[in-house]
Amino acid sequence: MLNVQNSQSDYILESVGDLIGATNVHNEHTILIVDDEINNLQLLKRTFRGKYRILTASNGLEGLETLKNNLEDICLIVSDHKMPIMEGTKFLEEANIIAPDVIKILLTGFSDIEIITDAVNKCNLFQYILKPFNPEELQEVVRNGLDKFDLASSKSLILKDLKELFYKTIKSISSALDAKDPYTHGHSMRVTLYSIILAKELNLDDSQLETIETAGLLHDIGKIAIPQAILCKPGRLTDDEFVIMKSHPANSERLIASIKKLNEVADGVKHHHERWDGNGYPDRLSGENIPYSARIIAIADTYDAMTSTRSYRKALDHEIAIDEIEKCAGGQFDPVLAKKFVEIQNIIKAAKDNPEEFYIQYSMLYKELN
Repeated sequence: MLNVQNSQSDYILESVGDLIGATNVHNEHTILIVDDEINNLQLLKRTFRGKYRILTASNGLEGLETLKNNLEDICLIVSDHKMPIMEGTKFLEEANIIAPDVIKILLTGFSDIEIITDAVNKCNLFQYILKPFNPEELQEVVRNGLDKFDLASSKSLILKDLKELFYKTIKSISSALDAKDPYTHGHSMRVTLYSIILAKELNLDDSQLETIETAGLLHDIGKIAIPQAILCKPGRLTDDEFVIMKSHPANSERLIASIKKLNEVADGVKHHHERWDGNGYPDRLSGENIPYSARIIAIADTYDAMTSTRSYRKALDHEIAIDEIEKCAGGQFDPVLAKKFVEIQNIIKAAKDNPEEFYIQYSMLYKELN
């Protein structure tokens, strides 16, 4: 586990080093120049020739089309203001919708404060330059703009790498836990999948979905502290053994509560064995006092437990498990959530039969990395 994290950390450091080292290498950047006057266009091309890959357009509409067709490449736009068909400020405003991170520079022969203010506010303008411009001044502005673009891009890549490291670490912990008991292989992933499906059907936002997914993957992490003889016992647990088993939600919370990134999922992890009627554990919470994410995970956890083969019994049919969830609505489960789970049982059944494919489709953490 430690080796995996170290290699990921090394990769991030190498990526950051590459990006920092590449910050001043601008000749691989692509800039888009938009001007309706051929002489101005040629002057701008000469100004930047040999330094960057240059794309040109003779009006705003053509510029937008060029931007859309080269969205992955264009880093910076230099546009004239006074053009037919579409003025530069309108073009850059539209360009900002398509590519908000691309650096935008406006060339204008007017020092009208209203035009300048409008451009800054609507276009996310990096800088405006009055015509006639000094080529060396323009080159300096472009260099500064590309430095800003590179810095923003490097931060974005670092954040993506950190998210990937976080996701892989969570998945590794989840897999390591499942490996303790051969009968629960894939349990955490399936519980997470059913939880996300239910959460999406409840129209929860992306942030809530990501929280529920993380909580689902970690909901049983506290079982790492449970002796394997108890986890894998083929028969009924004794009272003392059951007390030990019931300690796993609180163990889970203690394990993750010290990790700032996981603070928001701790309650969902700790309380997924509470019951709507207050007879659950560890804190005998009831009704809406139970965290919403925990109520969702509780249903998914119970469904997977019933439909999976365990050391003490064979898997139950999907239909039997759904009937049991329906019967326990208002007792063990939040009645509204249980009703919704029963309503979407065909989706749940399909996910149960093909969990890997459905997980890729529903996962928020996976989606952020692709």
